[in-house]
Amino acid sequence: MPAIVQINDKPPATPAAHRPHHERRRRIHLFFFLVFCALPFFNLMRFDIPKQRFYFAGVELWINEFAIIFFSLMFTMFFIVALSMFYGRVYCSYACPQMIFSETALAVEDRLRRWVTKNFISWPVERRQLLHRVLTYGVIGAASVFLAFIFISYFVEPRDLLTRLLHFDVITAGGIAGAVTTLITFLDFAFVRQKFCTTLCPYGYLQGMLSDKNTLLVQYKDPNHLCIQCKKCVRICHMGIDIRDSPFQIECIHCGECIDACEEIMTRVNRPPVVEYAWGQDGAKLASDTDKPWWYRLGIRDAKRKIVLVVMLCYASALGTALSMRNPVMVRVNPVRTMKLYTTNAEGEIENHFRVLISNRSSKSEFVVVSIDGLAGARLDLAQQPIAVQPGETTEREFAVAVPQGSALPLVSHFRVMTETQPDARRQAIDMTFLMPAKKETP
Repeated sequence: MPAIVQINDKPPATPAAHRPHHERRRRIHLFFFLVFCALPFFNLMRFDIPKQRFYFAGVELWINEFAIIFFSLMFTMFFIVALSMFYGRVYCSYACPQMIFSETALAVEDRLRRWVTKNFISWPVERRQLLHRVLTYGVIGAASVFLAFIFISYFVEPRDLLTRLLHFDVITAGGIAGAVTTLITFLDFAFVRQKFCTTLCPYGYLQGMLSDKNTLLVQYKDPNHLCIQCKKCVRICHMGIDIRDSPFQIECIHCGECIDACEEIMTRVNRPPVVEYAWGQDGAKLASDTDKPWWYRLGIRDAKRKIVLVVMLCYASALGTALSMRNPVMVRVNPVRTMKLYTTNAEGEIENHFRVLISNRSSKSEFVVVSIDGLAGARLDLAQQPIAVQPGETTEREFAVAVPQGSALPLVSHFRVMTETQPDARRQAIDMTFLMPAKKETP
């Protein structure tokens, strides 16, 4: 009896293609997604509109500290611009939330399509397409609620916002903003996606002004005519461009997906890839920098970039110094002279009245002791010292500075109001003036 030979009509499995740029981008996308979710919860960067606060690097800045807020935002923008000059559209391809979520939506849609096709192959095509759309929109809808919650948390305290969400609040400003943001997010990632980058986002247009001959770009270089015209670099591009036309196309974000595609195909035919990263349109490829100094390989290739790097370091140092020198307890002292410049108390002393406002800009309770210095024979009349100030609270107190009736002080005397925050022993000195009655001239 002849042996029975089983024939396997399925082709042997081939190992998954190695896509280093794609894999690296997915890991970096995950990292920045976690950063995007964590920033509002740890107050690393967040506006609190109801409380009129701005949080930067864990420091709570009040609206009256607008100068620090402004320079903090300018530093962030300048950092992104400098990255663009060094490494092209690296922000778009690796860190932009719009790009991260758009590509995730595409990946989810593709996986659901394959899952529906595999598990419901017996269904008619129309029913499979309907199921695929329902599942896709359902997943994107749930994700839109979560993303809208994270986005609004940058402007409203997250715990307060969560309470509104659990109670389906669509009446207050926070609830309405959350509902509108959810709807916009759903429409964006269900229908718009990368079209936003090519039609509305101004950053792509600015990129053309920021790049130069030493900016990192994705290049198509084929001096020996090795390209086999497979066009996989075109098919794999989510932005729908042909990198062979130009590296300066407004849609190109220099993600490197076309490099992976070219390397995968050209390796099979024993040819070198013709799409690679390079410094500038006519610059050297990354692989040719192995014998260069480390700073040169990082992109610091000319005097302009060195100057930009020095400016950024100086900017960051100045901003860090300003944040470290900032006193979390702000004290303001104003004289109270709306009715009288001075008064005489029951003991016959001359009094000047003042108002002190203490703002606690820290996250813990503070205690402030007020005293005076530089006014001979004067005493401070202020009850309940030290003054307790709770986090985020502004406390107002009135006090009097009194001197004896026969004091030899001049008509206007300069002195200082001293404040000390306990237990940190941070001191402040505020210059004030004390007014005495005009002395009558003796005949």
